[in-house]
Amino acid sequence: MPLTRVYVPLTAPDLEALRDGTDLGPPPLAAHGVTAALGRTGGVTDDEELEHLAWVAATEEADARRAGDARRVVASADVDAGAVAVPPHGDVPSRVEVTEPIGRTRVVSFHVDEEPGGTGTADLLWYDVTELGDVLDLLSS
Repeated sequence: MPLTRVYVPLTAPDLEALRDGTDLGPPPLAAHGVTAALGRTGGVTDDEELEHLAWVAATEEADARRAGDARRVVASADVDAGAVAVPPHGDVPSRVEVTEPIGRTRVVSFHVDEEPGGTGTADLLWYDVTELGDVLDLLSS
């Protein structure tokens, strides 16, 4: 089955669950991805630019989920395309729902604020999924 990239805003407990072997969920899991509606906003058609817009929307949602001035975390995951649904009344053009739990093997990378309380996207650090322990250490510092 073909895969599609989604961007999932996470919290520290979500990351701890992943570390402990628990999948992200339960479904439906709110995420962001490239949707037909996203392509209609401003006439953007370049896939890379559309993915960037979806990623930015996920960072904005991560901002709303964090407690105080904690660091934002977004996971990039490749999931089965058939498990990604666009809700009928999405609040943002990139809104998708993942209809099955996302296992750690589907996560590709993490994006984490360099400093607590970050607000822009330029200072988000990139971590490979194998660096989950480092991400958790960063969140606890």
